Amino acid sequence: MSKIRVYDLAKTLDKSNAEMVDIVKGMGIDIKSHMSSISADDAMRVEKDIKDKAARREKEKSEAAASFPEFVVAKGSSVAEVAKAIGESPGNAAKLLMASGMMLPATVTADEKILDVLGRGFSKKFVFGTPSAAVHAVTPPAAPTPKEKPAPQPELIKTAPEIFPAKETKIVPQTKSEAPELKMAQEIKKEAVIKPAHKTEQVTHPKQEIKREAKPEVKPETKPAAEPEKAVKPTKPEPQKTEQKKHEDSNATKPKKQKKIIAKGSGLVPRPPIITVMGHVDHGKTTLLDYIRHTRVTEKEAGGITQHIGASRVEYDGHTLVFLDTPGHEAFTSMRARGAQVTDIAILVVAADDGIKPQTIEAINHGKAAGVPIIVAINKIDKPDAKPDRVRQQLSDYGLVPEEWGGDTIMVEVAAKTGENVDQLLEMIILLSEMLELKADPAVKPEGTVIEANLDKGKGPVATVIVQQGTLRKGNIILTESSWGKIRAMIDDSGRFIDAAGPSTPVEILGLENVPQPGDIFATIGTERDARDMMSEYDAARREQEQSKTKRLTLEELYEKMQSDEVPQLRLVLKTDVQGSLEAFHSSLMKMSVDAVTINIVHEGVGRISESDVMLASASNAIIIGFNVRPDNNARKTADAEGVQIRLYQVIYDMLDDVKAAMEGMLEPELRENTLGLAEIREIFRVPKIGNIAGCRITEGLLRRNAKVRLIRDGVVFWNGELSSLKHFKDDVREVKSPNECGLSFERFQDFRVGDVIEAYEILKEKKSLE
Repeated sequence: MSKIRVYDLAKTLDKSNAEMVDIVKGMGIDIKSHMSSISADDAMRVEKDIKDKAARREKEKSEAAASFPEFVVAKGSSVAEVAKAIGESPGNAAKLLMASGMMLPATVTADEKILDVLGRGFSKKFVFGTPSAAVHAVTPPAAPTPKEKPAPQPELIKTAPEIFPAKETKIVPQTKSEAPELKMAQEIKKEAVIKPAHKTEQVTHPKQEIKREAKPEVKPETKPAAEPEKAVKPTKPEPQKTEQKKHEDSNATKPKKQKKIIAKGSGLVPRPPIITVMGHVDHGKTTLLDYIRHTRVTEKEAGGITQHIGASRVEYDGHTLVFLDTPGHEAFTSMRARGAQVTDIAILVVAADDGIKPQTIEAINHGKAAGVPIIVAINKIDKPDAKPDRVRQQLSDYGLVPEEWGGDTIMVEVAAKTGENVDQLLEMIILLSEMLELKADPAVKPEGTVIEANLDKGKGPVATVIVQQGTLRKGNIILTESSWGKIRAMIDDSGRFIDAAGPSTPVEILGLENVPQPGDIFATIGTERDARDMMSEYDAARREQEQSKTKRLTLEELYEKMQSDEVPQLRLVLKTDVQGSLEAFHSSLMKMSVDAVTINIVHEGVGRISESDVMLASASNAIIIGFNVRPDNNARKTADAEGVQIRLYQVIYDMLDDVKAAMEGMLEPELRENTLGLAEIREIFRVPKIGNIAGCRITEGLLRRNAKVRLIRDGVVFWNGELSSLKHFKDDVREVKSPNECGLSFERFQDFRVGDVIEAYEILKEKKSLE
């Protein structure tokens, strides 16, 4: 029975992979991920279930729309006029249009399609009427009292006040996006209709006046309270407990501790915001930070692109801002995701002359997944081909609707090289961070996240960390899931040695026993003995987990592998300068593996290419890939003697292109049959000492002397072989084209008849591609 991948089914039914996995599992079909396969019958069952649910939803919408109050709209009315007349804001109307895929401002003239979207969103029914009165209520409301009856005047909508009371719209900034149209409409209606009894809070822009309710219990979402709780994961472990027990204790007790601190409000002080700069490669992220920090980082990076995560503190107008600069290439997706885990505000840099790119979409998804507000910096507006409005339209497709279009995303046009409007961008960051009310407790045990780690020849293992709670001090013993150590020294982003680092402070720490994994959560622990015991338990648990994941071949799989040719493998030894690059390279290379040719990383590590790496590559028939590292003299000599190839790179593009070319070269060429022509046998001539000659007429294409032919009788292939001769009249020819006649004979075959069809074809070899 044929099978279909879950991700292919998701693409066919216009669903995301995650949605499709949930749907399939919800129907009781056993799958592990979107890469799993299901039967064709199950696929049809899933498709039918989705279509049935969609039909029911559409029916419910239609039934609900039938009960909506009906209004007559004069032709030529704008979206804003229709919205205001029913007590809704033009911004909310623009949001409904954006959610339905219509990128239109509120000033556009309403047509039937627009009215249909607005009607569904606002639970109204709009129809076009006479132009004499702008908009009238067709469904008669209850008869108003004389004093309630409005005086006749040219207004957009006439309704009874007791049935359609005046409403006050509440617009709350959103950091996540974008709900479906109906859900958004329900949220808007809930804000606009369900809460008319008291003053609501209106927050449309950080610069605008913020009106807060008199009721103390109605407050904006307390994101500052949730932020430390999300970031602070590890707790002080106890040496006598097992790994599993400590993990359970950490998960069970840590949130309570966080809630207690926030509830009491003791020790909480404002902390600087942590800002992650994200976006596509070469869109100007590091150049923007260069101007803000007054540095020249871009000139030091290979190829002008950022290859590592950096962190720095910036003072502006009496405020401290902490910036994380993340790489823009798609291979560093995991590093960029780690930056989003510790960030409070995301700055999405998009080039005005280039627009949305794949890494831009990834950055948007990371920001949304982290639940952080996104400020868009539309860069390179100083270029002559800059089109900022086109960038706004593209961003609206991904749920980032600019404020000037009725959305809630702050967008600032900047020129990173000249510094134009950079001050305005910093002001927006400060105002937004004040609204978030970011706080931390410097008195609790220090905890935070490892941003980057590498092995330095002179310093040993070095880790860049962000402190998220408490105060980290020189001499503290810290523990992560992959390393531990006593802090010998701490260096801030300016290169100065410091003794203490408070919340939201990036520092480089020395004294670790080995290189930790970027993204690890660190916490302090009491003694070195406790740290060693905990590390031993972590290592044991990690080894056990890796062994449990090892896949063993069954007898059937082993037999099939023996019967078939071995799948070609590209074996690699991978060495990089820092741990983050190693992780990113590993992820990118694994994604390039296909069924026809696979990548096998036999060894990977951080640091120089050593003689042992060369010997391992020689024994494994592997190629050594080095990124920002060099082999020592012994390694070079051994590589020459053993014939091991060492490829060194400084820019990731070159490495990925070379690996792809090598993989494509290992693929077997694809054989494809190309039909040349058809001929019909009209007469059979018997020639002494030669045999039968078929007199044919070419009905389609051509017949070629060296081509392969098959003889078809009554629609069935009767014989397959080659021609022994091909003649046009009495001349031997190389080929004969339609509609000419020819005579031909076959190699070692004489049993042909009048009416048989001859098909000429050739076998072409085509080079395979990984695409």
